[in-house]
Amino acid sequence: MEHWDELWLGGFRFRFDDNVFKPSTDTFLLGDFAEVRRGERVCDLGAGIGLLGLLLLARQQELHITNIDIDSAACALAEENAAVNGLEDRVAVLRADLRDRTALPKAGSFDLCVANPPYFPPHTGRVAEGSRGTARSETACDFDQLCAAAAYLLRSGGRFCLVHRAERTAELMDVLRRHRLEPKVLRFVQKDAQTPPRLVLLSCRRHGGAGLAVHTPLLLQADGGESGELRRIYFKDRG
Repeated sequence: MEHWDELWLGGFRFRFDDNVFKPSTDTFLLGDFAEVRRGERVCDLGAGIGLLGLLLLARQQELHITNIDIDSAACALAEENAAVNGLEDRVAVLRADLRDRTALPKAGSFDLCVANPPYFPPHTGRVAEGSRGTARSETACDFDQLCAAAAYLLRSGGRFCLVHRAERTAELMDVLRRHRLEPKVLRFVQKDAQTPPRLVLLSCRRHGGAGLAVHTPLLLQADGGESGELRRIYFKDRG
């Protein structure tokens, strides 16, 4: 079933299909975590409906977003979501396979790449069929191929920000460093102070030097309800 939603009352609107491209907390977490600077060129790798780009533009209007996805239905929704918010001059949508460099923008085109990639290797985890399966498991593009695309598209010194499963942190760092994407900032995400991390947020720099800042964990719940930080991430402080 298709729905319309908005980031906050009077904020950016977006359409999604909850059977295919349902928005997730993970995307909102990454949209808040990724540092953005005025005038930057940003590429969302596996952009889906383009929600992450809207989250970044809600924080910094002076961005140029390129959404890349292999799924034609996702690209159509991303184009609609850009148009309904009057962002056609700031958001481009490209249907392409991240593994095919001939279909991608030229090398070094971006200051920042972002990704909320599939979390599970093929044939593991709870994987749905069709588009949902592609979004959840590495059937169309594995993490090594994703990092190769990010390294290709980023300028030297450019940044790559992503969210992933905490249990794969060691593997993620190994693959990132093999592609000269040096992890610079790490933050784990926990349900509350008593539970182990479920997600990890990582910011990397292409050709960056060694040195990793580990931030305090992001808690989703506090005092029996949503944490203040999660409420801010969901724009609930804007009414």
